Amino acid sequence: MASTFTAWLRSPAAREYFFSTHFWGPVANWGLPLAALADLKKDEEVISGTMTTALTCYSLVFMRFAWRVQPRNYLLFACHTTNAVAQSVQGARFLNYWNFGGKERKDQEQPKAAGALPDTTQTV
Repeated sequence: MASTFTAWLRSPAAREYFFSTHFWGPVANWGLPLAALADLKKDEEVISGTMTTALTCYSLVFMRFAWRVQPRNYLLFACHTTNAVAQSVQGARFLNYWNFGGKERKDQEQPKAAGALPDTTQTV
């Protein structure tokens, strides 16, 4: 299998592929899913529900495009599949935080995490 791949790498078809938009378009597009994966560590309060929905729909549309175009663009399909999954997780985090009690649970846990220091700002 390795020798077949090496032979293909040396062929004109490989050069044609690596110098085409079928390769460089998806490579450039990988910035979106990589940023989405990095954002999974961020606080839920900063997630934009509108942008998450838009990016999920965008990736779903382009997943279909990558599958239907001839020849199939598996690199673009993988890129948008990764982004759709990451954005869906972000969307679930957004809904959990704003609609299903995540914000309230976080607000209740914050005083415990801070050690529940007494309020010393009051004057007698």
